[in-house]
Formats: sequence, structure tokens, C-alpha cells
Amino acid sequence: MDPDEHLISSGPKKETTKGIFTEWQVQELAAAANNNYHTEGSDATFAAATPTTRLGNYHQISQKAVTVSKTLDVVEKAGRDREVQYQKVLKSLELRRDIEKSIGDTDQARSGSDPRKSASLTTWITNGSLGGGATFSAGTGTGVVSAGTDRALTLALSEDGMQDAWTDGGNPTLMVTSATNRANFSDLSASGNLVSNDVNMTQAKATTYVGSTSVFLTDFGTLDVAPSRFLGNDRIFLLDPDFASIGTLNGRNFAENEIAPTGDAEKFQIITEWALKVQAPKAHAMIMDLSGS
Repeated sequence: MDPDEHLISSGPKKETTKGIFTEWQVQELAAAANNNYHTEGSDATFAAATPTTRLGNYHQISQKAVTVSKTLDVVEKAGRDREVQYQKVLKSLELRRDIEKSIGDTDQARSGSDPRKSASLTTWITNGSLGGGATFSAGTGTGVVSAGTDRALTLALSEDGMQDAWTDGGNPTLMVTSATNRANFSDLSASGNLVSNDVNMTQAKATTYVGSTSVFLTDFGTLDVAPSRFLGNDRIFLLDPDFASIGTLNGRNFAENEIAPTGDAEKFQIITEWALKVQAPKAHAMIMDLSGS
């Protein structure tokens, strides 16, 4: 499976974390001043240091388990050799899909209760746009965004989200949408019209018509527009991959556990213990409460 199949979880950095609860700190800079001038020889004036904000998330255990009869593992199969090895690859791919959906297509606050849960992406982001009556979460992974009134996607919603994130220090470079919203966005960007692209005028060549938008140039940066197979039609994310990461515990990153057989079959488990880390919640934006139109 290509990494683009799980855009949200493959885009951020990967790191090894320690402890069930992983923590990091966010530093806010003081507002820029236009009167920073002082008299020659004057004493320095001191201000209290701006404190950091301490954030954290729990590691979530995700796993896939399968049993393969010893007969199936040794008989001849069309296109592959060992069934156990094939199933290990297959379950690893399925596990990545589950993690992608958990991060982007759920509204899950962090939880330390058994089974532990990693806070999803919507619990961290505080920039962007919500439907009427909705409110953002606190941006700490501890609460979920409230539901609002569904509305249609517009270019203004995307542009405003980019401006919000840029104003707060972010530079989103990736827009992740559902297939439906990917098509809707292309219609908006093209204003409903096809664009002809004549590349070589020195010889006869068929005209190429462009009916989609892969790159969106905004006043506040350029976005690669990509569809996700695992995202609902009610949300779009504008992400800055430099300020997000996926942490996994040492030795628990898609580890293979052989399970003792209880019969004439081989059993195994693919397991990972991971947590989403959003180092700068304000660097991203999301557009929620979309109607898919």
C-alpha cells in the first residue's frame, strides 16, 4: 500500500516515545512590539518569562490477530507461498488503515482508562471553521468539538482556515478531504468551468482539459489537495506536517507476536502502541460540519 493511502498518519514525523502518557510543551511567543527603543545607558526592565503549555496524549494499543491452519500454510496456493507470511503483510496494512481512521475520522478525547485511547486530530485543532452553534475543543486532547449546522463547502472556508493557521504561526501544506469533498473542491476551484492547457503549439497535439485541482495556491501558502479513503464528508483538514508526529513505544511499532497454538493452526498478532502528538495545535486548521455538497 502506498503511503498516500493513509495521508494523515504517514505525513507527520515518526518518533519513539517513552511511557504510557507522552508529554510535550508548546511555547507561545510574546506579541511583536513597535516601540522597542530605549535610552542610551538606561537600566534594563524585566518581564516575567512566558510559561510553556504542557500537553500530553495516551498511547493506544491497536492490533490485528489471525489464525492460519497448518494445512493452509503448506498446500500450494495460486500466487503466493506461505499463507502465514501473506497474512502478516495483509494485517499490517489493515492496521495502518485502522490507525488512519482513528486519527482523522473520529472525535475521540484522550483516555487513560482501560482500554486507553489516543486523542484524535479534531480534539487538538482550534483554527478553521465550524457550523453555526458549534464550538472548538480546548485544543488539549481532553475534549471533543461540538456538532454544528451542516453547510456546503466553499472556497472561502478553506481560505479563512489557511489565514487562521498562518496568523498563529503555521504553514499548512496538505489539504486532506474525502472523495466527495475532493470533487466538490475541484468544482469550486474551477468555478464550474474546464480549463484548456495547450503545451506545445509547434505541432499538432490534442488539447488537455483540466477538471480537477491538485494544488491550491492561497494568499497564505500552497496546499497539496489529496483525497483520503478513510475520511467522512463532514470534515476537511489543513495540516502542517512539521508540527505533528506519531509516537510509538520502543519495541511496540508493528511488533509481531507469535501466539502459542491451541490446535492444528498457527496464531500470531500484529500490535502497535501509538499516540498522536500535535506539537502546535494552532499550526493546523479544520473545516467541520460539511454537508458533502
